[in-house]
Amino acid sequence: MSIEQQKIKVWDFPTRLFHWVMVCLLGGLWWTADIGEMQWHQVLAYLLMTLIAFRLIWGFVGSETAKFSDFFVSPKKVIAYVKAQPKPVSLGHNPLGGYMVIALLSLLVLQLITGLFATDDIFTEGPLMYLVSSDTAGWLTWLHKTNFNLILGLAVIHIIAVIAYVIKGDNILKAMFTGYKYVSEQVSSPKLRSPWIALAIGLVIFAFIWWLLLEPVVSYL
Repeated sequence: MSIEQQKIKVWDFPTRLFHWVMVCLLGGLWWTADIGEMQWHQVLAYLLMTLIAFRLIWGFVGSETAKFSDFFVSPKKVIAYVKAQPKPVSLGHNPLGGYMVIALLSLLVLQLITGLFATDDIFTEGPLMYLVSSDTAGWLTWLHKTNFNLILGLAVIHIIAVIAYVIKGDNILKAMFTGYKYVSEQVSSPKLRSPWIALAIGLVIFAFIWWLLLEPVVSYL
């Protein structure tokens, strides 16, 4: 490591925790659906809903590098970033990574919404299935299953991109564990919000989803 490099904290704890808990929940959702444990699948889905709702709010009121305004840029800037050699320094998400975040969050929101109307035609129905016809529920169930394949596809692309950056010397994987990056340019540290604010937001969201969706499912486990 060059002595000119400086260590900067770029990722707050709530953002890092969100990232890794989401990975675990997606793995659990895949596994529970595969073995037919649909009640546990619902529990994990509602926990993921809590997590995604938190991330959407944190994207507006959270730390500088977690805000959507920090990494969701115009397509013109994305193209400029792709063409640039060498690549400009990005403390948080680079423009391409920012679009990946938006795409994944969008697909996850779609996955959660369609799951509320889905059915396995045996024991388990989404809590809002009664609001739609059986044909519509069937289509939303198909979309729910198909969309998960899209999520897996984006996840694979994301993993390949991370590996490529690590090989090139930008260890963004380590940064998502520790919160710190080493940069050679003199840049200011991003403003990070208190994790206590994130905790308060998360607890309010969890309490609402527990009352509305989680408690009835947990009571039957």
